[in-house]
Amino acid sequence: MITKAIKGTKDVLPKDVHKNQYIEATVLETAQKFGYKEIRTPVFENTELFQRGVGDTTDIVQKEMYSFDDKGGRNITLRPEGTAGAARAFLENGLSNEALPQKVCYLASCYRYEKPQAGRLREFHQFGVECFGTASPLADAEIIALAKSVFDELGVKDLSLEINSIGCPKCRAEYHKALKEYFRARQDELCDTCRDRLERNPMRILDCKSPICAEIAKSAPSVLDYLCDECREHFETVQKYLKAENIEFTVNPKIVRGLDYYTKTVFEFISNSIGAQAAVAAGGRYDGLIEELGGKPTPSLGFGMGLERLLLLMETQGCEFPKSETPDLFIAALGEKAVLKAVETAQDMRAEGFSCVYDLNKRSLRAQMKYADKLGAKFIAVIGDNEVDEGITKLKNMETGEETEIALDTFVSGYYNITLSEQLADIEINGEAFDFGSFFNVGDKE
Repeated sequence: MITKAIKGTKDVLPKDVHKNQYIEATVLETAQKFGYKEIRTPVFENTELFQRGVGDTTDIVQKEMYSFDDKGGRNITLRPEGTAGAARAFLENGLSNEALPQKVCYLASCYRYEKPQAGRLREFHQFGVECFGTASPLADAEIIALAKSVFDELGVKDLSLEINSIGCPKCRAEYHKALKEYFRARQDELCDTCRDRLERNPMRILDCKSPICAEIAKSAPSVLDYLCDECREHFETVQKYLKAENIEFTVNPKIVRGLDYYTKTVFEFISNSIGAQAAVAAGGRYDGLIEELGGKPTPSLGFGMGLERLLLLMETQGCEFPKSETPDLFIAALGEKAVLKAVETAQDMRAEGFSCVYDLNKRSLRAQMKYADKLGAKFIAVIGDNEVDEGITKLKNMETGEETEIALDTFVSGYYNITLSEQLADIEINGEAFDFGSFFNVGDKE
């Protein structure tokens, strides 16, 4: 049906969108405090970018990508994640010639053909950060601290941080040998996908969602036993920095992440509040990605955070959201002269930064008042032809019911003074109520 949203997608209605806007503003502001600047990349890329960047043995590439041939014969894919596109932009636009490290962040819509469930959609939105051009373990600790700061700012609690190191290509080669030997002994029990992965990338078996494969993987060798001296020292230093920042964590050698580009540090923030979709932020280091895409060796790292899952977690935990914005003023106009005055007054109010609406359908006063109430207008002014002739109307505070006369010719400044006086009404100076009139001349905004 054309009037039903496609499975795995979701509308965000006007009554709810303020929650998304609050989260989006908070994550960008938090990233900015750490020196990250926003980058915006296309929603689709050449399919090869994800095959090479994400990895052709991953579930994303093998099962979940939305790929198609365009009218020019190019094979195109809707982005399933944000890092590959950001890395492509880093290379194409010569950001490697700028001051390093380059710190970027983004809000991106992403697309994966997965089974929809709570916290998982086929079209979802992701906040991500990428840091290109640093091999320092200090950077690993910083992006983890950034993710934690986002949760702290939003009031999210009861999260556990799990970290691991999956080594570099040098030490991982030895680990792959050990995994192959282990899994070959039970090869016939593995799913078809994992039997294919066994020779190409056995670490992917550790991330398989099949219950049988997951059970077999429980007793697999630990990657931490195969780290080279450099990777072990890097991982130990990351832990030292996290402890210095009082960030609690647990080392979980089973974390490998679902993308092939990761090296060394990987991490996940886990919640037990939203069921199976427990990871609310995840990432790590990907020192070989830029080189894999054709650039010079550039150690890099980052993380992604699903916004729908984050919103679900916040609602489940009862986190506070700012209230949805409502109009500062609703003008109920009756009569043609009144409508003209309402249009003029609304324009003046908007020019001064206030939100102001009036009825576009020219309904009865009763219908207009009902409409204003549904909109949640803070104040209402009723203007009829008589009010236009007399140049005066009344401004009603919809919360208190108090009405105050206000001149139409100086409506904006009068509105400003009335609302300001109400805000100051509860202020006391030396035990006495604040005398608004002695400090301000009514009708004079300045």
